[in-house]
Amino acid sequence: MAHQGDGDLPQYAAIGERLIEEFEGVHAAETVSRCVSAARYGAEEVTGSAPSELVERIARRHLEVLATVAAEKRRRARRSSLDNAP
Repeated sequence: MAHQGDGDLPQYAAIGERLIEEFEGVHAAETVSRCVSAARYGAEEVTGSAPSELVERIARRHLEVLATVAAEKRRRARRSSLDNAP
């Protein structure tokens, strides 16, 4: 199924490359690519178009939230392991 903007895939690839570099060591490249794809399709669904600036902003925010959640899980895991120390 073709989606609006399929001919503009290089611009979305460039977004993915920028975000992969920005979130290196935080998220796997596959996670970043999925976020860019989800942002693109989400923008198309909600607004009827997917300008690259909007897609990048949505994907970046999603990746930031995922990083925050992961950091909080790590923090809680460290605290709970310390609580069980003799």
